[in-house]
Amino acid sequence: METERLKLLPPSLDRADMMLEAIVESRDELAVYLPWVPYALTQEESIENTLQAIANFEAFEGELRYSIIEKESGRFVGAVGLLVRDKTVPFFEIGYWLRTSAYGNGYMTEAVTHLCEYAFAKLHANRIEITAAEQNYPSRAVAERCGFEFECLKKNERRLPSGELGHTAVYSKTTA
Repeated sequence: METERLKLLPPSLDRADMMLEAIVESRDELAVYLPWVPYALTQEESIENTLQAIANFEAFEGELRYSIIEKESGRFVGAVGLLVRDKTVPFFEIGYWLRTSAYGNGYMTEAVTHLCEYAFAKLHANRIEITAAEQNYPSRAVAERCGFEFECLKKNERRLPSGELGHTAVYSKTTA
């Protein structure tokens, strides 16, 4: 899949090192909200994670993760994924992260917008959600810029990587 400035590519071992570099660069920012970050900082973990992502993609299970590649430079700028929540609806959740040096360019808004269009048109999604920690304002801003509707705040619903109990903001887009 492609947008004006980006390629959204399925998981591949060819990009595992690029993804690892982006995670290591951005670990301090990512680790505030994403509990997997401490377990994704070595080449071995990156390869294992990529192999699982490839298996999920091929089986249409779990998360269908895409690498976000800047067309002009070929640089890995982040990842965006469709988490398969209920195939009978179909209902998906979008998850994403962006490397720190790529902040402020609108890349994630562009990637999420395109992935939503794909999910509704090709996967016949009836519901797509984005969830974020209440204090994760950059992630929440992406949801809002992409036209997602704020539905609710689930209180005491998540444990942040810091150990603090947190609330989850829920955003959605539907076909009706």
